[in-house]
Formats: sequence, C-alpha cells, structure tokens
Amino acid sequence: MPLRHVLLALLVTLIWGVNFVVIKVGLHDFPPLLFCALRFALAALPLIFLRGPLPAPFWRIVQIGVLLGVVKFGLLFVGMHIGMPAGLSSLVLQSQVFFTVLIAAAFLGERPSPRALIGLALAAGGLLLIGLERPMGDSLVAFLLVIAAALAWAFSNIATKRSGASDMLRLISWVSLIPPLPLLVLSWIFEGPEAIEHAVVNINWTGAGALLYIAFLATTVGFGLWSFLLRRYPASQVTPFALAVPVSGLLSGWLFLGEDLTTQDWMACVLVFVGLAVTVLPASIWRRRAVANA
Repeated sequence: MPLRHVLLALLVTLIWGVNFVVIKVGLHDFPPLLFCALRFALAALPLIFLRGPLPAPFWRIVQIGVLLGVVKFGLLFVGMHIGMPAGLSSLVLQSQVFFTVLIAAAFLGERPSPRALIGLALAAGGLLLIGLERPMGDSLVAFLLVIAAALAWAFSNIATKRSGASDMLRLISWVSLIPPLPLLVLSWIFEGPEAIEHAVVNINWTGAGALLYIAFLATTVGFGLWSFLLRRYPASQVTPFALAVPVSGLLSGWLFLGEDLTTQDWMACVLVFVGLAVTVLPASIWRRRAVANA
C-alpha cells in the first residue's frame, strides 16, 4: 500500500475516532434510531448531483445498506444510548477487524500472512491495555449490541469488497438511501412519535452540528475512502487500520477535551501503531532494516 493510501486510511481513523464523541453528544438531542435515520438521509443527498448508472448491482447496495446502516449503526447507537461509553464503544467495535479477517479467509480465500497476524496480535494487545483501564458500563446488553454491530460491519466490509464498485462516492451515497425508511419505522415503533416530534421541534446547534458531522464527514467522506481502500486491497490489509480508531478517540479527547491519558494509555497507543506498521508496511522495508542492522 503506497504512503498516500496509508495516510488516507489514517485520516479515516481520525474522523471515526472523533465520531464516537460526536455520537454521544448527538444522542443527548435525538433518540438513537431517529438519529441514525437522519444521518443516512443526509448522507444520501449527494445523489441529487450524481448522475450515471448504479455503482453496483441493486441487491448488493441493499445488502450493504441493511448491514451497515440498519444493523451496524442501529445496534451501535442503541448500545451507546443504553449504557456503553463512547471510548469503550470505539474499542469494542474494532473487533470487526478480527471478524473481517476470519470472514475474508472463509469466503474470499484471503489468508493473512504470518507477519500480518503478528501485527494484529500486537495491535490487539494495545487495545487490551486501553480496555483494562475503562469500565464496562452498567449494561451487558449494551456491550453485546456493540459486539453484534461489529459483526455486521465485518459482513458489510466483505459485501463492499465484492460489490465491484469503482465510484465509491456514488456507492456510499446509494447505500445511504437504504437505511432511513426502515430506521424511521423502527424509531416510530420503539421510540414513539412523541420522541421523534420532540427531537425535531427542539433541535439545537449542538444536535445539528453532530448530525452534519456523522452524516457527511463520518459517512460520506469516511466510508467513501474506506470503501475505496477495500476495493483496491485485501480486507486483511485495510481493516487493521480500524484498530487505530480508539487511539484517535483517546488522543482527540486529550487534545480537545483535556481528558487525561495515563502512561499505560500512551504505551497502548504506541503498541497499536507498531502492530499496524508490522501489518501494512511492505515486507521489503523490514528486510532492508534487518540487513542494515546486521
């Protein structure tokens, strides 16, 4: 993977790391299923300007839209709403990396190299160090919902890779067209029309800003770039970058909110990035370093 694509992947992890804080803020103003529905309704707006044929078979677009929009984000938002902290959610959700590697091996025949497995193990150790210092939250159900969201994301990664799409902006815009209606129906049933009306009538700048961030930066930009990388590279090479999402979440909290980071947190961040480097940097780099140090 060339450096420019590595930097694109790291940009996505930064956007998504901050996104968990933004989601938590937005959930103060919106019920979770309604918040998710509005997110994808806005993310589908670029279709007004995009012309041309469907970027992938329609059944594949529906499949990705259901897995990614309805199942993954519906479960994630509900899990965070009923008790999962933002930082821990960003950590637990990255179990999708390991799910994706396993599913890609089973269905796509993508066998991760021993070096990639070592890198994943190092990054997983870093995530474990981060998680050991953070409380689970009050709800086991919330935790299980986020795990289920991670599994749905893994399947959507594979569906995206198999879509054959080359125009990723068009793909994510079409995918965003699928979730709003089923999510609105679910919101009407489980959250109630009164909660929907209250959220819409009483929207404020904080809620509107959170909605715009998750709709356009986290969805259109983030998933557009993510889909572009998945289309070009093996899933086992792209998805490990998501392990840096909790790190970017921790660092953004430290930079912008003044949240403390312990020595263990800093060590964990370094370990995650070392694991990513081992996983994604070309083997020739490591061979040259070994020769230079011999």
